[in-house]
Amino acid sequence: MAGSPTARRRRLSIELKKLREKSALTCAQVGEALDWSGSKVNRMETGSGRVQPSDIDALCRFYGTTDELREFLKSLAREAKTRGWWQVHGSGVPEWFNIYIGLEQEASTFRQYQCELIPGLMQTEAYTCELHKTGAHMSAEDIHKAVQVRMERQTMLTRAAAPDTWFIVNEGALRNVIGDHGLMREQLERVLTSAELPCVTLQVLPFDSGTYPATGTFTLLGFPDQEDPDLVYRDGITDAVYLEGEHHVREYTRAFDGLRAAALSPQRSIQLIKTVLKDYAR
Repeated sequence: MAGSPTARRRRLSIELKKLREKSALTCAQVGEALDWSGSKVNRMETGSGRVQPSDIDALCRFYGTTDELREFLKSLAREAKTRGWWQVHGSGVPEWFNIYIGLEQEASTFRQYQCELIPGLMQTEAYTCELHKTGAHMSAEDIHKAVQVRMERQTMLTRAAAPDTWFIVNEGALRNVIGDHGLMREQLERVLTSAELPCVTLQVLPFDSGTYPATGTFTLLGFPDQEDPDLVYRDGITDAVYLEGEHHVREYTRAFDGLRAAALSPQRSIQLIKTVLKDYAR
């Protein structure tokens, strides 16, 4: 069973929707039978509303589930109320990003293409701090909190059950100077160190790679439980998009495979990073 509150809330929503669809009923029909509104049932199935254990009892009686399934769903409902470690940082982490961190922490596979910046899981404190200073209008305290959350997220790559992680980074991200050359030297050295981790594969998409899928930055998350479908994550300045449909996941997986084919091999990618690193040493 998924461990983070976000992942448990997502799993609960999936299970409740499956029960209703198996019964061939609409949200409105279930709500009417239980003297609820159809919108309440919908909120439970989309994870946008809090689900009480008593709600689970009522739904399971209505659907005629086993006692075992009822207790499992009730445990998900209870544990979905807990707070993740990242949520104690308050305004340093936007609410829409809280959701992503909770899912990221439970991923068993992690695929990311970065077209402008060094991947967050490889960033140094100085690089991350510089990014948050630019145009974010954050207080010094919130910047500090945001940086600490990013540093803590990076520990997922060194834990015992680290996800199988694959980064593809556009060459522009290596040459885009954030801060100064000294900061970039430190940053690229961190990238090289991260690339040595057993769970990490790193490729660079060079400027002369020719035609490749033009997608913008995106992340594909896969989960250990087959009941938890893969998803695509894309974020912006003020919000994020989560794509869970089979069509979306299939097309982004295809795009990632195209980027992987166009990128340099991991060995040649390391050579290119070392070449860029020498440029910053001048």
